[in-house]
Amino acid sequence: MSEDSQPHLLKSEPSPWDHDPNAENSNQSDEYVPEWVEGTALVMVIAGITLVVFLMLLDMSIISTAIPKITNQFNSLDDVAWYGSAYTISSAALQPLTGKFYTYFSSKWIFLSFFSIFELGSLICGMANSSKMLIVGRAIAGMGSSGMMNGALNILAGAVPIKERPGMIGIIMGVGQLGLVGGPLVGGAFTSYSTWRWCFYMNLPIGALVGALLIFTRVPEQKPKQPAREILRSAFLQKFDLIGFVLFAPASIMLLLALQYGGNGYSWNSATVIGLFCGSVATFVVFVLWERQLGVEAMIPGHLVCNKIVLSSSLLSMMIFGFTMALSYYLPIYFQSVRDKTAIVSGVDLLPNILCQLVMAVVSGVLTSKLGYYLPWGVLGAILDAVGNGLLSTLSPTTSVPRWAGYESLVGFGRGAISQVPMVAIQNAVKGDDISTAMAMMTCAQTFGGAIFLSVAEVIFAQGIRAKIPKYAPSVNVEAVIAAGATGFRQVVSAQDLPAVLVAYSKSIGHVFYLNAALSCAQFVFAWGVGWKSVRKGKEEMAHQV
Repeated sequence: MSEDSQPHLLKSEPSPWDHDPNAENSNQSDEYVPEWVEGTALVMVIAGITLVVFLMLLDMSIISTAIPKITNQFNSLDDVAWYGSAYTISSAALQPLTGKFYTYFSSKWIFLSFFSIFELGSLICGMANSSKMLIVGRAIAGMGSSGMMNGALNILAGAVPIKERPGMIGIIMGVGQLGLVGGPLVGGAFTSYSTWRWCFYMNLPIGALVGALLIFTRVPEQKPKQPAREILRSAFLQKFDLIGFVLFAPASIMLLLALQYGGNGYSWNSATVIGLFCGSVATFVVFVLWERQLGVEAMIPGHLVCNKIVLSSSLLSMMIFGFTMALSYYLPIYFQSVRDKTAIVSGVDLLPNILCQLVMAVVSGVLTSKLGYYLPWGVLGAILDAVGNGLLSTLSPTTSVPRWAGYESLVGFGRGAISQVPMVAIQNAVKGDDISTAMAMMTCAQTFGGAIFLSVAEVIFAQGIRAKIPKYAPSVNVEAVIAAGATGFRQVVSAQDLPAVLVAYSKSIGHVFYLNAALSCAQFVFAWGVGWKSVRKGKEEMAHQV
């Protein structure tokens, strides 16, 4: 292709909805040669951001086993839902805006700023002397977490070339997701042998280590950026779409509150829940209209929403995180309620899933770097997830160890193979200023996926219990079993009725894995949308491919 004809490939009809914001800066981007990080500095950067991702995911699940002790100390059973939702809601509401921060300011310092807010929230939680103080701390930690995953991926994009990122992302996500599935084990250990406060205090010394690793390490940017004072003085209001944020945040909060309240204190057809859903939809409609009007400066630009790879990767990430959250909550419930294991032993029983996930995440990342293509790992991971979750739905009170360990391993291999695919796909498909915004869209989809599908899983499980106990143990009081909790129902059920209740419990948990199998099938569909593109292709060849 001639040099004169090549630019026409990147031109499109000008429109505020699909305009390419990088076109006007193409000469500057072409002249800028990134300085990649190598050697000891690279090890320090990868170690630092891996620890941050690990802490962020650990914090999402570690509180689950500490909640009983917290509610006992504060007499706050009515606040249980807020311990998780305060974190999720504040994180989801801020995530799209974080893309703007990483686009215009130093990635390293913005990342450390968000992490410092997370650490402050952890300190407040650890020192909490009331339930309200704990909820405030969780909300502050969630605000900090909103920019942590996006920041880790932005730092990685500036530190290593695209062909080396899959292996690095495999390490980061493989180790990071150990926090998500290992959270209940760590929380159970602290709660049993020390105090629940260490579930939050442990973030502080690890945070100090992260600071030591990153503060004195040079982290290059993906492209040149103006001094922060210039952005704040001349372009902050124009570039950051604060009106869009003011619309998006309450819409997200209303949606997540509706999902949190539904079936927990309010019926799904109550005026409160329906009002929250209606308010959320109406505000989202106004937000979309505003974003369309704003064009390329929008918080979520239309040309990225219409980009098939970005959209498919975001939806794929939503499905992955949705099933991951459901798995991390309900597999320990199976071991602790149906198999009568302690929190610590149930964490040990999750090792087949954890280890297989870690191994496959690293292997798939390294092979993607070597071979170039990531789509096959997305397809393979979705297939393994679907089969593994289908088999997990057959768990019973008497399932043998080799069987449940094998089922867990399948899911672990699948999740390890697919977890990095949406991140690599977006970084390989989007360039310039759009990378930070696209990554923020993906992490926002992750958070919503976890919140939405965990709520759906709770509804499925509760309805399953109400339907199965009358079927298998008609003489048992269903509401008494539910009120007693996942591990306390053995005290309210007679020895004669217990085997039937255990069957009902296992089948209800099996229904949650039906949901996970469906999400895995959705992963299979969306995985094909990430594009048959290679991370090893040169810049000119990739431009032709677009």
